[in-house]
Parts: sequence; C-alpha cells; structure tokens
Amino acid sequence: MAIIRNKGTELRKVLADELRSMMEENRNIIYMEADLGGALGTGDLFSDFPGQAVNVGIMEANMVGAAAGMSVKGKIPFVHSFGTFASRRCADQAFLSGCYNGANVRILGSDPGISAEANGGTHMPLEDMAIYRAFPGMTVLDIAEPNLFRYALRETAKRYGMFYLRFPRKQRDAYYNTESFEIGKANVLRAGKDVTIAASGIEVTEALKAAEELKREGIEAEVIDVFTVKPIDEECICASAVKTGAVVTAENHNVIGGLGSAVAEVLAEHVPCPMKRVGVGDRFGEVGDLNYLSEQFGLTKESIIQAAKEVMDRKN
Repeated sequence: MAIIRNKGTELRKVLADELRSMMEENRNIIYMEADLGGALGTGDLFSDFPGQAVNVGIMEANMVGAAAGMSVKGKIPFVHSFGTFASRRCADQAFLSGCYNGANVRILGSDPGISAEANGGTHMPLEDMAIYRAFPGMTVLDIAEPNLFRYALRETAKRYGMFYLRFPRKQRDAYYNTESFEIGKANVLRAGKDVTIAASGIEVTEALKAAEELKREGIEAEVIDVFTVKPIDEECICASAVKTGAVVTAENHNVIGGLGSAVAEVLAEHVPCPMKRVGVGDRFGEVGDLNYLSEQFGLTKESIIQAAKEVMDRKN
C-alpha cells in the first residue's frame, strides 16, 4: 500500500461535501443531526435539503429510533452526534430499533476518545467501540483519514445494515494515495518482519511514526490499518502474526473491548503470540489538547515503540 504524508481535508468538511453530493444523487439519503451542524459544518444542508436533512435537536435516542423507522420504509439515514452521545445515549435504540429490527442506519460518532479535547471527560467516548462491538449485526469503523473516510461514507450508503462510524472532526492527516478499500479488510500500510503494529483511527499516524523510528534501530515493523474493528479481518491479522511472531495494537479507546480486545480474541484462537495493547487504561477522560492528552493517556509513538520492544523481548 503506497503511503503519502500530507495535510488533507478536515474530516468534517469531507462529511459535509459527501453528504451534499450523495443527497443530490439519491433523494432517499437522509441526514439527521443532534444540534451540532455548526460544529460539524453541515448547517447549510438543512436549508438546502429541507426534505432530506433534519436537525432533531438534542434528542439522540429519538433520532436513532426515527432513523430506524425511516430506513425500513426505504430511506437511507445517516445520523450524527458526538461519539459519547451517539453511543451511550442511544445504545438501546440502536440495539432494538436498529440491529434487532433489521434496520439500515449509519450512526456517525464524531470526536471519539481523546479527540474530544477541551470538551473533556463527559464528551470523551472511550467505550463506544466496546458497546457497539457487542451488538449483533453492527459494523464498527474507526477512521481518521480523509480518503478512507470518503470511501466509507459512500460505501455504507450502498450497503444495507447497521453501522457505527467514529471519526475526529478536525483530523486531516492523509496517508493513502489509493481508493482501494474494502469494509472488513485491513490495509497493510508498511511491510515488516519483526513486529506487527495493528492500529485504528488517529493511532494509525502514530503507528507509522513509530515504525519509522524503529527502522533506525534495525527493527522492521509491519503497520496495519484495522479500520474495520467489526467484522475484523482475521486473515490479515493472523498472516502478519505468523510472520512477525509479536503484535502490538494501538487505539484511541479503552483497552477493554475495542481493537486490542478484538485482535487478542483472534490471536488467542488462531495464532497465540506475545501481544501488548496500547490504548487508554480503565479511566475516564479529562480536558486538554490532543498533544497533552496523548501523553497523559499513553497514545504516543513512544508508547507504541516501547510496546513493540517489549513484545519482541518476550518473543525472543
């Protein structure tokens, strides 16, 4: 997979632009927002598409229930709120009206984990993937790259089912120069033979930085973007683990129930090997900017490097 490193389009602009384009192409596509149009840059959609875009106010649970009902009548809803509200606050509606009812809804949870920054612990979803991974039939995506995000929005609109897509509004690091993606398939961004680093979301950039530094020390790390956390790409993870014999996961989420847990489940059943999870410990979030929070919660490239060396020592 060829990699580029530059500043692309902010994900919130990607969302607004793609929604506009898709809604023009297909009148069945509906956008529902929990009073965050200003924060997301989607405010103009409500006036430009009065029959397709609805601001439901701060009523996330009602929004998901209404979207599920609309979907069974042929509509294709996208619904958005901050990740903490798009998960915890409307979990029951997503489970019953959505998954249990066989509905067709794309739940967008913005600013996951520490990317909530100044909004602090009350707005910092560190458990949203754990919640939705447990829902039967739910597809869980963790994306922080504009080209991949653009693909995911359009691809989920073509598929019937329940989706949870977490993304940081202001992230814009671009590391793909391809549009060859597939939901359910991980992407090997960098080949290596000594240790596997499986990352998702904002931690993919940190994993790539860590791999570059490890290379200077003679360590070849394989970096995998596991943007689909459920269903997880068992084949890719197992193949890499067989090759390297040591695995590190990196996620902007509690280490309980997210990417690290998903990868550990795969390895325990198929390729037992030394493994270390980089992520947030069993704690709540706090206020701060991204750099400060990354240090506080151990989500830096240095944390990944340390974990990589630890699993390699255990392997050897």
